[in-house]
Amino acid sequence: MTGKTVVITGAGSGIGRATAHAFADHGANVLAVGRTLEKLQATAQGRPSITPARADISEPGAPQAIIEQAVAAFGGVDILVNSASVFRPTHLGMITPSEFDQFVAVNLRAPLLCTQAALPFLEHAEGTVVNISAAIGQHGCPGLSVYGATKAALDFFTRSWASELAGRCIRVVSVAPGPIETPILENNGLDDQAVMTIHQTQEEIPLGRLGTPEEIAWWIVNFTDPLAGYTTGAILAVDGGYTVA
Repeated sequence: MTGKTVVITGAGSGIGRATAHAFADHGANVLAVGRTLEKLQATAQGRPSITPARADISEPGAPQAIIEQAVAAFGGVDILVNSASVFRPTHLGMITPSEFDQFVAVNLRAPLLCTQAALPFLEHAEGTVVNISAAIGQHGCPGLSVYGATKAALDFFTRSWASELAGRCIRVVSVAPGPIETPILENNGLDDQAVMTIHQTQEEIPLGRLGTPEEIAWWIVNFTDPLAGYTTGAILAVDGGYTVA
């Protein structure tokens, strides 16, 4: 990865932070994107090849500005990791239009616009887009219907873009984590029903435990390795067997 440029959204914590660390440790230049500068600075601490970039990717113009910042700093973009995500309970009968729109803006529209903005540079580099979806997008989960629907749609993006961009030598893949030990489970106002659902989900995982962000980051990095160059359009479940249980 030495000399490669990687743009990672949602890099302030969890899977995004672990992925930024993994790419940096493999020699890449990383633009770590997120909404909270303090978290991004914590991600970059001790790793000078990580550059924090504060941005709300759901805001108009933000995706284009992020890619322009990466190009200005490093000369191009080789890898785009669409990791930023809205996650919180959404119980049917209580979902508001504005809440639904926020899920779509962050989980679907932003990856689309970030990818579009990066296309000229990814094409030049024969680059890779990695979308971070979720195992429940193929499984179903009470109280998380909107989140899961956006992640299932993101996998459809992956399959469609992989076919559409193959002629431009750009690969597109998805990594679909199962339940992971991340701050996203702690800081989203989970109600008792959602907490119970998560515990029940953990009991359904054949390997009997939650995954770690580092386990997901390992797959993301290896999906972008040249030896993975014959893989595109793949949806890789890294979920302890959750989707086959």
